[in-house]
Amino acid sequence: MPASEIAKVKRKAREKPFDPEPLVARLRELMKSFNESYRESSLRSGLDEQAVRRILSGQRPNITSCVLMANHFGIDPNEFITLAGWPEIEVFKVKMVSADGLPPEAVEVALDIAKIADAGLRRQVADAIKLLLSKHFDL
Repeated sequence: MPASEIAKVKRKAREKPFDPEPLVARLRELMKSFNESYRESSLRSGLDEQAVRRILSGQRPNITSCVLMANHFGIDPNEFITLAGWPEIEVFKVKMVSADGLPPEAVEVALDIAKIADAGLRRQVADAIKLLLSKHFDL
């Protein structure tokens, strides 16, 4: 999408009223699950120390802030982007694999790995598990 179209889409989104409650509720839920204060969440997301406080008070975050927070919490960036009233970004649309048909213990391991906030570390853990499986089970 050309820059002029992106600017039009953002301008149109800014004109719509922003309801902060869904974003605030989701952010509070994630902060609680990560056991973080607003300051910790802000800094660990790569934002200034007051960024999350501003969002919790009803201020709309920009798209970059949404992406940084989503990365920190390990969620789809489009979730925060759309909760902030911005349009979805195509590049973040990721196909998810369903857990249907998998044994419960495999799902539990996958969910535990998904809780690792650092994407690089999450990848290393997944690679280590795959290496372990290939060494012991010829998979």
